[in-house]
Amino acid sequence: MTEFQAEHSLSPPQPRARAREWRIDEEPVAYPEAVAFMEARVAAIHAGTAPETVWLLEHPPLYTAGTSAKTEDLLLPDRFPVFKSGRGGEYTYHGPGQRVAYVMLDLKRRGGDVRRYVHDLEEWIIRALASFNVKGERRDGRVGIWVDRGNGREDKIAAIGVRIRRWVTFHGISINLDPDLTHFDGIIPCGIAEHGVTSLADLGLPITLADLDVALKTAFAEVFDSR
Repeated sequence: MTEFQAEHSLSPPQPRARAREWRIDEEPVAYPEAVAFMEARVAAIHAGTAPETVWLLEHPPLYTAGTSAKTEDLLLPDRFPVFKSGRGGEYTYHGPGQRVAYVMLDLKRRGGDVRRYVHDLEEWIIRALASFNVKGERRDGRVGIWVDRGNGREDKIAAIGVRIRRWVTFHGISINLDPDLTHFDGIIPCGIAEHGVTSLADLGLPITLADLDVALKTAFAEVFDSR
């Protein structure tokens, strides 16, 4: 199960020629700035005046509250700024050392299958992690992608939170490269208290953001451009 919020229009756009822009920001992007860009880009994609977009970035330390967030899951409300988010799901953390990928695609052109889209996002993460010999896995009833640490321990390495407006997707995924994992202590991530959080660095892998971006681009083409 993955977190998403849908706002379907009664008259979805007709399929258009496929085009895509990849954006990569080198400096952390403020959350309100990112949301403003996504809102504008989603409208432009729907209108046919802008290409589909995948935006790779980091945020400064912050918490976001999805549409299902519970107040009691925000354990340290004064630790970092907290932003209400239109995506589905509960609380999550974003910050330096975490690669966020905001995905703005014309879903109607891809068959209008929301469940397939969510599955494809999961598969994208799994394949990107596999390029570093990390086995990311889905778990029934649990959001995100998980790593089996052995002895019954499972840690979350990637989160997924999606919104869909007029059949155009936005928000997306985040993968923990080397964030300060103690920053997750201020929330119950995605409402799941019984499992932990990990990162590629925590798994002993000295991978750079550039390495991860290459893996993400390659895996994206395999998953989303194969049909």
